[in-house]
Amino acid sequence: MKHLGAPLLQDHLSTSAARAPGKVCLVTRGVRYTYREVDVAARALGATLVAGGVERGDRVVSFCENGFEAVVAFWGALHANAVAVPVHPQTRPEKLAFLLADSRASALVAEASLARTFASAAASSSYLRLAVIAGDLPADVKGELGDAVSFREATAPAPGDAPRKNIDHDLAALIYTSGSTGEPKGVMLTHRNMLAATASITSYLENVPDDVILSALPLSFDYGLYQMIMAFAFGGRLVLERSFAYPAKVLTRIPEERVTGFPGVPTMFAMIGDAARGLDLRSVRYVTNTAAALPEKYIARVQELFPAARVFSMYGLTECKRCTYLPPEDLARKPGSVGIPIPNTEAWILDERGCEVGRGTVGQLVIRGATVMAGYWGRPEATAERLRPGPVPGERLLWTGDLCTMDEDGYITFVSRMDDVIKCRGEKVAPKEIEATLLAISGVKEAAVIGIPDEVAGHTPKAFVVLEDEVGLTAIDLRRICQERLEPHMVPTKFAFLPALPRSPNGKVDKSALA
Repeated sequence: MKHLGAPLLQDHLSTSAARAPGKVCLVTRGVRYTYREVDVAARALGATLVAGGVERGDRVVSFCENGFEAVVAFWGALHANAVAVPVHPQTRPEKLAFLLADSRASALVAEASLARTFASAAASSSYLRLAVIAGDLPADVKGELGDAVSFREATAPAPGDAPRKNIDHDLAALIYTSGSTGEPKGVMLTHRNMLAATASITSYLENVPDDVILSALPLSFDYGLYQMIMAFAFGGRLVLERSFAYPAKVLTRIPEERVTGFPGVPTMFAMIGDAARGLDLRSVRYVTNTAAALPEKYIARVQELFPAARVFSMYGLTECKRCTYLPPEDLARKPGSVGIPIPNTEAWILDERGCEVGRGTVGQLVIRGATVMAGYWGRPEATAERLRPGPVPGERLLWTGDLCTMDEDGYITFVSRMDDVIKCRGEKVAPKEIEATLLAISGVKEAAVIGIPDEVAGHTPKAFVVLEDEVGLTAIDLRRICQERLEPHMVPTKFAFLPALPRSPNGKVDKSALA
């Protein structure tokens, strides 16, 4: 059906379904789904949500593993004129209860296999009016959910769609940040935000309908969510894995599906190791990375494993999806940089007074563009801190909270999160710089640095290191090398060796678990 007015995010799926209804758009858990099947299920779920009392602007929480149910839950919420709230399936019951209460979710779409996590949280919610459950609930939790609707019934072909009421200024998604420094905050993203981000990223990746994306990133993570959105926007195919816990198994999908795009984060590339040996990965034409610039040793590994791929090192945050990307042709001459602003975005490095700093000087990264969030859900003070007046009356710029530099060519280098900076003897120490030094040491596989209290220095750096197999480096060896390469106040006072670094559900190193 053709709609008048500005496009909405769900039109990506609807348009691709109209153009190629029989094309496979999703491969997950051993099942292949066509655009028609996903579109029909999403529209039906939207109608079910509306019939169950979901109104325009209501929040719909999705609590599912990566798979068909999670995909349909996202698009179904949009068809109901609601706001999609994807939540990671490993979320603990107490945190899920907080998210349901904070978002004031009126509906929950969940998998029965996760019932022991969500049942009590859902039952305690005073806002929840409808639960749609995929699979059979355990007998001991059925009573807690009242009249839950079967996902199968909710997604059966419906006689008509829910009425279309939203405009592109309305919220499309509420994505909660990890909450490593406090309670999770819901990032409010409008249809316009997400359409702009999708258009920008797919333009520099040069995506085409023949592209096949392999993603093992959670759909609750904006990087993972956008892999699905982008694939459906350009009419491609998404091969969706539950996780990257078994790299060898995931990577076999590349030759099987003739994958052309592979998104990852540094910790994933650190895990690949021998998992890709012997596999034909020449179908991959691009590899993307975000969360942090890829260390040079990982760049070399990626280029070796994916010989035909262009490597895009990118940087972003949930509050604006993507900030910068490093064009592949600049990777060799700017290996430590996260690149230039994405298309249709501007970026500056400013001091605390809002004045632009000199080239090479550390300041806060500030972003202007259509991807900048609408604010934090229910947190006006936090919103005012991050969103400040811009050059055009009425617009707001995003102060990212990230310390960066910009070189003479306009390329940006990430230095540190402002709340990650270690103040040692009056000097500001960026953990990333120490981590980069450690990763450059032969035999060091992963490294993470945090600040620990010190009676004299205030705080000093402590390094957590994962070594390559059968490498005999000691703390004395690492300290000596750091002393040769770093300023005295940057040399870690303590080293700890771990078999692996703790990771958050999104695959990032969880420094809070190291404290």
